[in-house]
Amino acid sequence: MSSSSQGVPNAVPDTQLGLTVDEIQLLRHGQQAVAQAGSTSSRAASRASSQGLLLMDSSSLSALGRHFDRVMQHIQQQLEYLMAQSEIVTMQVYDRAGNLIDNVDAEIARYHEIMAQIDDLELEFDRIRHIRDIVREYRHRAEELERELERSGGSGSRRHGHGHGHGHGHHHSSHRSHGHSSSGRHRS
Repeated sequence: MSSSSQGVPNAVPDTQLGLTVDEIQLLRHGQQAVAQAGSTSSRAASRASSQGLLLMDSSSLSALGRHFDRVMQHIQQQLEYLMAQSEIVTMQVYDRAGNLIDNVDAEIARYHEIMAQIDDLELEFDRIRHIRDIVREYRHRAEELERELERSGGSGSRRHGHGHGHGHGHHHSSHRSHGHSSSGRHRS
């Protein structure tokens, strides 16, 4: 496994990002989707993804973040549609006089199916948001490193003391405290 990072510079193993197995699969799928969309670093992103790595350059991370934003927007639209469908089903259970309709069992089953789909989508939304937040965090780190390299002018290899105290590595758990509540994602 350690040999895989040698082929891709500036990459982090996706297994070290604090993601679940399902989230790692979603991340890799997202990387492949970004690579297939033809981003500027698509070959490198594709190679990194196939090796279980996350590229640490701001342009790749930015493209990946935008991809997950689009996925979350699509999930949000699906949730809104399903919520509207659940309201329709609820209204169709009763006739105009307020009596239960004849096929109430079928409508209730349909309602339960819609609610299960909503639960699945909300779980998917939370997973994607978690991945997107980690990608954003790493993008900010990469941008900070790129700015630091620009300030140092790329001259000299490693200066003693340079690079200490910049807070790198101290924000890795901050994503856990942001936005894991499902409230506010859609209106009831």
